[in-house]
Amino acid sequence: MQKTWLLFAQIISALVLVLAALLALDRLIPGLLPVAGNGVIIREAVNGGAARTVSSYADAAAKSRPSVVNIFTSKEVRARRNPFMDDPVFRRFFGDRFNAENRPQRVSNLGSGVIVSADGYILTNHHVVEAADEIQVALPDGKTLPAKVVGTDPETDVAVLKVQHAQLPAITFAKQDGISVGDVVLAIGNPFGVGQTVTMGIVSALGRSHLGINTFENYIQTDAAINPGNSGGALVDAAGNLVGVNTAIFSRSGGSLGIGFAIPVSIVRQVMDQIIAHGGVTRGWVGIEVQEINPEIAESFGLKSTDGALIAGVLRGGPADRAGIHPGDVLVAVNGKPVTDSVSLLNLIAALPPGKTALLRLIREQKELQATATVEKRPAMPKPAP
Repeated sequence: MQKTWLLFAQIISALVLVLAALLALDRLIPGLLPVAGNGVIIREAVNGGAARTVSSYADAAAKSRPSVVNIFTSKEVRARRNPFMDDPVFRRFFGDRFNAENRPQRVSNLGSGVIVSADGYILTNHHVVEAADEIQVALPDGKTLPAKVVGTDPETDVAVLKVQHAQLPAITFAKQDGISVGDVVLAIGNPFGVGQTVTMGIVSALGRSHLGINTFENYIQTDAAINPGNSGGALVDAAGNLVGVNTAIFSRSGGSLGIGFAIPVSIVRQVMDQIIAHGGVTRGWVGIEVQEINPEIAESFGLKSTDGALIAGVLRGGPADRAGIHPGDVLVAVNGKPVTDSVSLLNLIAALPPGKTALLRLIREQKELQATATVEKRPAMPKPAP
């Protein structure tokens, strides 16, 4: 027993000596031991933790800039008729002057676009070319070409133009879903009409929705400066590949506040392919109006989570009505794919081909049931009143 205690004492003495030596070395070489002053173990970066530095994005800009064009549009608008023109006395004294003020006038607009094929297809935003009766595309080499609209999709704000020109420098598309928060991106366009401009930032967020900008929203958020005139321009990665089409900014001043939004290539490709093939986009529709499920709604309906979408309204005689779906039902899956919120439900139904049947899984009065609806073509959304 005495030998055991002697051995234990020797081990403790050795450990104390080792610890004392390490503490002495830490005094001579600060930071040697990963221990904070309060005794908490911390993790320190190796070799200073410096990230790999990139001195220039000139190669990425040089690769993508030739594929970004300036778009100039114009349309004829008629000023609102002056009510005094109905007064014969007023017309007698001021008729010529007021007639001149009420003549049609041409209004110009500007934006940007991205060349996506060597034979002349160009991507831009719907709002850039909406109602335009004349569209001109200015290439980076200064050449200007007339363009026609192949088709537009107001619900994603995507439009496809066509110019007659051979061997245009088409941009390279990045892989779908190949971008992450924190990745460096470049925004290329024609802000305020000053000419082609490149700005740099990072991907601030992905999957931004519920912004009220468009019907179908799944935006890339970036702090790369995007300003009026950048709409329809390219958002590219550090290799110069297209990751999105710039479309909107959050701003109280009209200029960039570091919150810009771009349509990701995953959506752009789907919409562009349909427009080129069919002149427009066809989506599924079942005639329901939905709303988000917050914790209060989930509690009142006795739901276990906030997943799903609450059916707030059903169009009488529509596919959902014929399938027996009622307001107050909670839709939790479409053809076996889970519904996380109202946006995911909208996207799942829109992806269904018209004429096919959809199996809808519902919760009604805390009981799960299924309904089968025949999908119809989504009707065109009415334009907002001017």
